[in-house]
Amino acid sequence: MRTLVCNSPGSFEYRDLPVPQHYNGHVLLKITNIGICGTDLHAFEGTQPYFEYPRVLGHELSGEIVDVNGASGFRNGDQVAVLPYFSCGRCIACRNGKPNCCTSIRVCGVHVDGGMAEYFAVPATSLIPGGGLPLQHLAVVEPLAIGAHGIRRAGVQTGEFVLVIGAGPIGIAAMEFARLAGARVIAMDTNPQRLAYCREKKYAAFIVNPKDDDAHDRLLEITDGDMATLVIDATGNQAAINSGIQYLAHGGRYVLIGLQKGDLIFNHPEFHKRESTLMSSRNATRQDFEYVIDCIRKGLVRPDDYISGTLSFDETAAAFPRLLHPAGNIIKMVIKMP
Repeated sequence: MRTLVCNSPGSFEYRDLPVPQHYNGHVLLKITNIGICGTDLHAFEGTQPYFEYPRVLGHELSGEIVDVNGASGFRNGDQVAVLPYFSCGRCIACRNGKPNCCTSIRVCGVHVDGGMAEYFAVPATSLIPGGGLPLQHLAVVEPLAIGAHGIRRAGVQTGEFVLVIGAGPIGIAAMEFARLAGARVIAMDTNPQRLAYCREKKYAAFIVNPKDDDAHDRLLEITDGDMATLVIDATGNQAAINSGIQYLAHGGRYVLIGLQKGDLIFNHPEFHKRESTLMSSRNATRQDFEYVIDCIRKGLVRPDDYISGTLSFDETAAAFPRLLHPAGNIIKMVIKMP
């Protein structure tokens, strides 16, 4: 089967590899669509934590079952999304219903090979029924679920101001589900096209560009002097993460969805005087995937607005360098498999 392998930072190679063996409890999928994630791009440029080369990338996946291998509840031909975080089921996180942060988690495309291949074997427990959605839409359920998980974790309240820093795919997903939870959403980014897109698609009620505005003063104006009671970082940028506390209301919550390699550095008095709550949000759960699929089926979330374009598998390797610095309002590119 044709497979795209990232051999080292900046280096892709197409290889012809055997169709994976699928043992008890595993199902063989024909991959149909693959969303390109920031994690894939960071791996390609050499900045992704917890990463080793060579690696087959790809964890935003949809596919069709070609060998159900006895898995209960599924049949050959079923169309599915993939829950790409393989957990042990035994550690303290798994026992407490948080397999998304399992102590020995294996994220496909990061810790183990992913789905940038014609066929992929996954545990049956990682299959999410497609619910009749188009396969291209199923491929973007995972990044949407990342945003949904962060919003669920934050406990968004109706009417509160939620500032999302970073208007990339995960940030927009967080905005979308904060809006559905009844929040007044503020988008912050330095990319004017991304901000215009957020306003056009109604992901956010307010936009702030720190390059054009005094962000602190602009947020005071928007929130009538209160600042945001929930700040979400979706940038993965160290400077942005460390400065986000200054936009937080007293008594507020700061949720880090974005991930970077360095240290968190906050001014302790600024953090302390607010009695701030600091949380990380990692991956997503089956509950989040099912919620996203339900929202799409009900027309509450529009994946076609989220998908900026498609690539063929053959042109993917050559396209990656330009996707590191996307022009305009590219949000999510999806690979269409042959």
